Amino acid sequence: MSERYVHEQHADGFGTVGIRPLDAEGDADVVHGWVREERAVFWGMNGLTRDQVAEIYTHMATLDTHHAFLVELDGAPVALLQTYEPAEDRVSECYDVEPGDIGVHVLIAAAGARGARPGWSAALMRAFASYVLLGLDRRRVVVDPDVRNEKAIARFLRQGFEAGPLVTLPEIDLPDVYLPEKKAQLAFLRREAAFPAFP
Repeated sequence: MSERYVHEQHADGFGTVGIRPLDAEGDADVVHGWVREERAVFWGMNGLTRDQVAEIYTHMATLDTHHAFLVELDGAPVALLQTYEPAEDRVSECYDVEPGDIGVHVLIAAAGARGARPGWSAALMRAFASYVLLGLDRRRVVVDPDVRNEKAIARFLRQGFEAGPLVTLPEIDLPDVYLPEKKAQLAFLRREAAFPAFP
């Protein structure tokens, strides 16, 4: 595995998926290009400048509980992955956090010049599940997509996640972080369901 990646995995028919820590300043142009697109409205950064995006991820890099990663396919950026400790996040107010839980947020870039490729998002999600459940030795993944983000919810359910409750994540208004209230569909993926050979 390349030293720059925390996880590397071959995706049949696509190439090699590599997950590396996000460089808040160095990757800001790429990430800003993704989050300002209308399709990324649920990511919550549509109106931000490139420098504001860099600032958010610079702040996140100071946290022990929340981490951002740039995901590459054969060295080209294709997605953003964020992991977090649910017990240290507002989601903990909405469900009973279990030992071994890890939260994730996923933003997959638009198809680009190669066009849409059937099975790509599923292959990417398998790599993410592999990294957080096996690589980080966690028991269960929790996701909290906006209830209006039907595509993301459907993608998680196709990937084997079980739908949890509909919840309202509370507003966060701190000097370094502002998050508006969010109606979310929780969903969970247990390690034994995703990887029966590694219970």
